[in-house]
Amino acid sequence: QVQLVESGGGLAQPGGSLRLSCAVAGFTLYYYAIGWFRQAPGKEREGVSCIDDNNSVPTYADSVKGRFTISRDNAKNTVYLQMNSLTPEDTAVYYCAAVQDAISVQAMCNGLREVDTILWGKGTLVTVSS
Repeated sequence: QVQLVESGGGLAQPGGSLRLSCAVAGFTLYYYAIGWFRQAPGKEREGVSCIDDNNSVPTYADSVKGRFTISRDNAKNTVYLQMNSLTPEDTAVYYCAAVQDAISVQAMCNGLREVDTILWGKGTLVTVSS
């Protein structure tokens, strides 16, 4: 059964850090690009970061560039999102997303866009508040 399971969300103070994990099962992470998306209350879901299957330079949204770092451990079938210098504007449900075909990888990792072929996790809530 194909699954993506996010973990690591929770409450953080402004300026604090959290590390999200996306553990995949039912498929081999090596062949997939993984993206992180988030949806804040009352807002549309937006792309945050993406790492492809070729170890290319990861992509980041301007709003998180320099603060968030995406990485992958294919041996553990897990992708991470290290989030530093958190602000209340980072409060959202964070979803990981997997795609495999080249067109979908380009769309998600070059443009941080959602595509129909995405395999989604159920999300983990991040709340940044003092």
